[in-house]
Amino acid sequence: MHEPPPHVTDDDVLGCLREHWAAAVDRIQHLPVGFGAHHWAAYAQDEPRLFVTLDGLLPRHSRESLESAYASAARLARDGLNFVVANLPARSGTFTVPFADGSLSTTAWRVGVAGDGGFVDDGDAGRTLEMLRRLHGAAPPTGIPRWRPLVSNGFANDLAAGVEREWQTGPYGERARTAIQGRLGDIAAWTSDYHRLAATTDPETWVPTHGEPHTRNQLRSPGGTWLVDWESLKLAPRERDLRTLHECGFGDLVDADPALLEMFDLEWRLDEIAQYADWFAAPHSGTESDRVAIDGLLGELSR
Repeated sequence: MHEPPPHVTDDDVLGCLREHWAAAVDRIQHLPVGFGAHHWAAYAQDEPRLFVTLDGLLPRHSRESLESAYASAARLARDGLNFVVANLPARSGTFTVPFADGSLSTTAWRVGVAGDGGFVDDGDAGRTLEMLRRLHGAAPPTGIPRWRPLVSNGFANDLAAGVEREWQTGPYGERARTAIQGRLGDIAAWTSDYHRLAATTDPETWVPTHGEPHTRNQLRSPGGTWLVDWESLKLAPRERDLRTLHECGFGDLVDADPALLEMFDLEWRLDEIAQYADWFAAPHSGTESDRVAIDGLLGELSR
């Protein structure tokens, strides 16, 4: 997120880090990177040591499922997937610690450059595809979270009930509500198609998937490329990852089921709409994150 969380202070985060991970950490700095979670750099003697993440929970995760995702990623790294930036265990042995209304976690600080989401050329896309081939061929760790549809069959009806009254919640409330209201018929059709396609998947063929392997979740350095942000790790159809390459124009490099690519495209669209509907139905003030969110909602409704 672009702004620090309003309900947490730097001293709160620093205290948690010292108690559970690194007593030598002496200061932290909020980082306006990513979207959906909060991040900090943790320093010791002016050197960055830890990358710190505060993940929210419901509706995407419980504390248990988030712990399982990070623990499973650490297992994949131990089993030889050297591109996995795994979380560091706390002194308790867990990879997450309950904190505020979410869970705090850390990784070792790494120096590199993230991409803009897309791929430069076939070679660039091919390097990501090779990471995905290794990931999809790995033995699923015990306890890895399993994929299931992210919105219910009744999603459109629930959304229709939610937009009946005005959203006087902030500068984008009514704009968001009326935009959603104007596409309720389409949202119902997208939801129906999504669940029809989801029913065709065969769990026996599912593999470990990252979920969002675009280049914004890659850290590139002269020594190699790492894949970060493993909270989305799930056992799922491999098209969950391959959709990214298709979306970026490199679908000719992969062999994938078109129906499942469509399903995961619908999943992304519907999940984004669901999250942004909750966002703008709640109080907001017009921050930079709010501006990114309204653009995201309008983009998914209109594309």
